[in-house]
Amino acid sequence: MDLLNALVDKGLRGESPTREEALAVLATSDDELLDVVAAAGKVRRRWFGRRVKLNYLVNLKSGLCPEDCSYCSQRLGSKAEILKYTWLKPEEAAVAAKAGVAGGAKRVCLVASGRGPTDRDVERVSETIAAVKEANEGVEVCACLGFLSDGQAERLRSAGADAYNHNLNTSEATYGDICTTHDFSDRVDTVREAKQSGLSACSGLIAGMGESDADLVDVAFALRDLDPDSVPVNFLIPFEGTPLADEWNLTPQRCLRILAMVRFVCPDAEVRLAAGREVQLRSMQPLALHLANSIFLGDYLTSEGQEGKADLDMIADAGFVVEGTDTTTLPEHRVDELVSVRRRGAGTELPPNA
Repeated sequence: MDLLNALVDKGLRGESPTREEALAVLATSDDELLDVVAAAGKVRRRWFGRRVKLNYLVNLKSGLCPEDCSYCSQRLGSKAEILKYTWLKPEEAAVAAKAGVAGGAKRVCLVASGRGPTDRDVERVSETIAAVKEANEGVEVCACLGFLSDGQAERLRSAGADAYNHNLNTSEATYGDICTTHDFSDRVDTVREAKQSGLSACSGLIAGMGESDADLVDVAFALRDLDPDSVPVNFLIPFEGTPLADEWNLTPQRCLRILAMVRFVCPDAEVRLAAGREVQLRSMQPLALHLANSIFLGDYLTSEGQEGKADLDMIADAGFVVEGTDTTTLPEHRVDELVSVRRRGAGTELPPNA
C-alpha cells in the first residue's frame, strides 16, 4: 500500500503523518491488518529494536477521588467494588516495588488518586521515592499524582523522580463528555509543567469510551504537540458502577489499528501497552508488541493484570527481549533534550512542540 510505504518512510525519519494519513490507518480493513502491523513494526524497531521495557505500578492511595472521570472506578460517586485506602508508608511502597523489579521491571510508577497533591503529599511521595530507589538499584521512578501546583514538579525531581505521568485521555472536543470537574487544558498544563521541570513526560490516551476515529486522531496529535517521551495507550475496562460500564465497543483488531496509528504519529516515543490490554486485545497481545515497546507488568490501579510469568513468556515467544537497567530506553536525541532542559534549570520555557 502506498499509504503504508509513505508512513514507514516518515516514521524512520522521525516524522509524523498527516491527519488524513492517521485517519486512513484507523479506516483500514481487517484484511489489511497484518500489513499495517508490519509497517508500524518497522518504525518501532527503528527506534527501539526488539526491546520491551517493563513497568510496575504501585498504587499509593486508592479510591475516594473528588474528580468525576467517567471511566474511573475511583471517581466521585463510583459504585465499583474496589479496595479503598489512604497513603502507603514509604517502606510498604518499597516492598511492593521490589516485587515488580524482581520480575524484570525497569520503571516503578507511583500512583495516587485525587485531584492533585498537597505540599505534604509531595513530601510524603518524596520519601517514598527515596525508599524505592534505595531498595532497588538502578530503577526509574515515575510519579502520577494528578494536577501539580507551582514548584511541585521541581520538588519531585529533586527527590529523585525520573518522570511524571498525566494522561490527556481523549480529545479536547469530547473531554467534557467524560469529565466535568476539570478540563482538557488542565491536563495539558500539568504535562508542560512536568517537562519544564526536567522530568521525563509521560502522557497517553484511553480508547474505547465511545470516541470517533477523529477523536482518537485529535488526542494523538495533541500528544504529538506536547511531545512526551512515553505514550501509554489504555483500553477501557468498563467497570460496573461507572457511567461507562456498558461501553464494550473495542475489538482486538481495532486495538491494533489504534496502536499502529499512535506509533506512526509518535514514531520515536516509548509507546506503552497499558490498562485493558488483557481484556481488549486478548490473544492478540503478542502482535501488539510489534507496535508498543513497553508494557505494564502485573496489576493495574484497581484491576488485575496478566500473570507476570505469562507476560515474560509472551515476550520471549514473540521474539522480543526484556530491556535491562543498563540500557537507555529513549533515542539519543530525546535523552539529549531532557539533559538540556535540566541544565537550563527548572521552569525554563520550552520551545514550540517540545
